[in-house]
Amino acid sequence: MNWLKNTLGSSVGKKLMMALTGLSFCGFLTVHFAGNLTLFRGKDAFNGYAGHLHSLGSLITFAEFILLSLAAVHVLTGLTLFYQNLSARPKRYMVNKSAGGRTVGSQTMPYTGLLLLAFIIFHIQNFHLADKTHQTIYDIVSNSFAQPEYVIVYILAMIIAAIHVSHGFWSAFQTLGANHPKYMPLIKSVGVVFSLLVGAGFGFIPIYISLIA
Repeated sequence: MNWLKNTLGSSVGKKLMMALTGLSFCGFLTVHFAGNLTLFRGKDAFNGYAGHLHSLGSLITFAEFILLSLAAVHVLTGLTLFYQNLSARPKRYMVNKSAGGRTVGSQTMPYTGLLLLAFIIFHIQNFHLADKTHQTIYDIVSNSFAQPEYVIVYILAMIIAAIHVSHGFWSAFQTLGANHPKYMPLIKSVGVVFSLLVGAGFGFIPIYISLIA
């Protein structure tokens, strides 16, 4: 077990954990968005989807535990790497030149990550932990997005998510060893398309609900 401890304790090991947990969340976003598409089919369809998930009982609880664990690993590892990078270069360069290949996503990863963490906490409080005694999950979503400030917050959060994913997606594959001239351009293109789908797909939902609420 020492080799595992040493690997995960190294910079390479931490980047590997970031890659694996990051791709796991890309998978979760895909499944989550597919489920949210039932919103476009109306109240009964979305409540039926939510009811089906709830009926899974302990399986959903276990899945939520796994997601929370992955989130903790991703956030703590990311913060550790960010701190180590700052410690290695305590003073900023006099001239901040953009290195080849650097993008808005790559330059802002720690900051967009923290903003997304704050949004996820906000999202859980407003939907997952909301009182459902006298209202359905569709009612909660509809009432929330009837408020313009909620719509703005969610759209901004999805823009931030798209920026974060645009770099994180291909960077994860690079960390896993897919950094090959033949494949990396395609992976980067897929990452850009996926980030746009995340931003536009999730971002359109509050707009749509606000218009029909």
